[in-house]
Amino acid sequence: MNKKPNILFIMTDQLRGDSLGYAGHRDVKTPYLDTLAARGVNFDRAYSACPSCIAARAALMTGLAPQHNKRVGYEDNVPWDYERTLAGELGKAGYYTICVGKMHVYPTRRYLGFDNVILHDGYLHAARYENVPYSENQFYCDDYFHWLKKELGADADSTATGLDCNSWVARSWCYDEKYHPTNWVTDNVLDFFRRRDPDQPFFLMASYLKPHPPLDPPQYYLDRYISKELTAPYIGTWETRDFIDKEGRIFDSKTGPADEELIHEMRAAYYALITHLDHQIGRIIQALIEHNLMDNTVIVFTSDHGEELGDHYMFRKSRPYEGSCHIPMLFANLKAAGIENAEGKTISCITELRDIMPTLLDIAGARDDSHYDGRSLLDTVKDESLSPREYLHGEHSYGQFSNHWIVTPHDKFIWHSETGREQYFDLSTDPHELEDLISSPQHKARTAQLRSLLIRELEGRSEGFTDGKELIAGRPYPPVTK
Repeated sequence: MNKKPNILFIMTDQLRGDSLGYAGHRDVKTPYLDTLAARGVNFDRAYSACPSCIAARAALMTGLAPQHNKRVGYEDNVPWDYERTLAGELGKAGYYTICVGKMHVYPTRRYLGFDNVILHDGYLHAARYENVPYSENQFYCDDYFHWLKKELGADADSTATGLDCNSWVARSWCYDEKYHPTNWVTDNVLDFFRRRDPDQPFFLMASYLKPHPPLDPPQYYLDRYISKELTAPYIGTWETRDFIDKEGRIFDSKTGPADEELIHEMRAAYYALITHLDHQIGRIIQALIEHNLMDNTVIVFTSDHGEELGDHYMFRKSRPYEGSCHIPMLFANLKAAGIENAEGKTISCITELRDIMPTLLDIAGARDDSHYDGRSLLDTVKDESLSPREYLHGEHSYGQFSNHWIVTPHDKFIWHSETGREQYFDLSTDPHELEDLISSPQHKARTAQLRSLLIRELEGRSEGFTDGKELIAGRPYPPVTK
């Protein structure tokens, strides 16, 4: 047995923190992830502080907060140059490091310290435009698309479904299930188990694209949900129909569809992708057992951000509401890291993607508390009174929807930095943010307290969001900081 535990890191894309069986969702079925939760620690107040693909992955790969990793919004084709990365530091600690699936970095084939990357970034417009250099074009440098064309011919593409990478339009996968990108990631993970070095511990990142759109589950999984009565989206009393009435007929709108039938199809396909993903994770669990790896492998599961999925007439991510920024975070089989009595536990402290790197370095015996904004969650697992933070500052540059927020285990304060609008939600009694209490006299003192925390977080920022006393709206807010 390896002296150090192996680490299997299962990363998903755009998976809501509530859309899992073990999280109590009424509709979604995830038996294999439920198994991991029963055998591990569920951090049920985990967040993505800058909830979109690139910015979230920067926090994950560096252990740094958005203002320190410089990604405070979404922008393609910005080089990734960091002194320390998750894979690089684990490599220094003696691990063989490999990522299978999505990286979403630039240049596209930058390894960020991994020994090997078997890449599928999903359908990205920025990697398909006709003026993209040949070496950066998906059809050349993305391993999944290269494989799919070898298997099915030069014209084979995931876009044969007719679906866009940010669209709420849904339909079943157009090829045999074995060609689905979710299966492809699993197949390559299993092949790594076959050819791994048995004498070296591994850090394996299984980085799945789904349930990120296109919403294209295999037919079997879509059939499981399309005829069911599904829970309706959560619509806050504070929201209006202004945007959905204007944009709800546009296939890739930020509102999702206005048509009730299309809303149902969107949600059914999203849930179907999750169950499909769960069954593929089941294949990995079974392979770990058969390769005699389970007893010495810590399993971590999370997502880069969530999906609004029609909540408050919204679709996609980037905004400060729970569907967008609340994510799953599981640590299973921690006994492989020498931690006993860590099964079936739920811990409700505020955690964030930046905490994963320090935690994995701790598991690897390479703890470093000096270079990261994140904190090792092993301390909290051992002693739940040791919370990594009292609150989290989140943010996202997003044009007229740009936002900053403070979330605690019990409530959330939101400041929309373009307009100056403020919101306050009591999450302990209103987890779906249905009632905005910003004007409630009963909560005036609390909102003032949270506002002061946000002012403190923003003080000294280059954007000029505050003078130290007041929040200043309308400041320029580019997605990459200076």
